[in-house]
Amino acid sequence: MTPLEILAVVMAVAYLLLAIRQNIWCWMCAGVSTAIYVWLFIDAKLYMESGLNAFYFAMAVYGWYVWTSGRSDGHERPVVTWPLRTHGIAIVAVVAASLFSGYVLSTRTDAAFPYVDSLTTWAAIWATFLVARKVLENWWYWLLIDAASIFIYWSRGLELTSLLFVLYVIMIPFGIASWTKSWREQPA
Repeated sequence: MTPLEILAVVMAVAYLLLAIRQNIWCWMCAGVSTAIYVWLFIDAKLYMESGLNAFYFAMAVYGWYVWTSGRSDGHERPVVTWPLRTHGIAIVAVVAASLFSGYVLSTRTDAAFPYVDSLTTWAAIWATFLVARKVLENWWYWLLIDAASIFIYWSRGLELTSLLFVLYVIMIPFGIASWTKSWREQPA
């Protein structure tokens, strides 16, 4: 546990708390946390996770843009749902990308958990896009991704980050409830 990991965790918790409340400042906290995690994951030889956090940083900028551009007449961007077919296609694409990158990592690098790391990474890319678009179903993806990540991080010596993901798993039902309430209260 380092001061950088502590700061990354604090900012990540702030991100999730603000995201649950649909507060745009979640994206600023995400940017700081992810910038730190790029380095921490390289050091832990979790290369896909490091690349994922570089992507998260770009998505923090994108999320800020989408959430601010989605405002109209003083209203926040609305929570939406996407069809099951869209999610099915995305899951097939995530699995295919994970098998490919897992194979590359397992045969050409010293990556830890190349297939699991790949799966959580590609799934998180999709889930992060859903958060930026305020798609309700993002929370269900995060529940699975974060549960798997607990083991990965703990086994690589990132105990505080692993505990962060335990906290995420505990907080996700609050996100589901909050966003579902917002979705139901929207005008048709």
